[in-house]
Amino acid sequence: MSIEEFQQFREEMNRTILQEGPLEMKRFFNLDSSAYREGALSAKTKELLGLVASLVLRCNDCVLYHLIQCKEAGVSDAEMWEAWSVALVVGGSIVIPHLRVAVQQWKQLYSS
Repeated sequence: MSIEEFQQFREEMNRTILQEGPLEMKRFFNLDSSAYREGALSAKTKELLGLVASLVLRCNDCVLYHLIQCKEAGVSDAEMWEAWSVALVVGGSIVIPHLRVAVQQWKQLYSS
């Protein structure tokens, strides 16, 4: 699935979930959005934290989402490599396959 297809699918399914899902789901989605807003930590820092957690938890969809958000927040290559290093140290070698995907997707984001 391309990055564009991922974004389109995510937006379409989120819309469906928010229109048809129960109140608890809507509240969770709102909490998720609120957690990444600018606060004591910058939105950029929060996205990097989300990315590291996603790599450690091995969720490639979440990784791609946070990569997109990191790009929009202005994360540099140097910052990204440091965040990936933290994820690898925290998560161990099981993170490597997801790190490969993340590096590929990061390069795709900046080549488009």
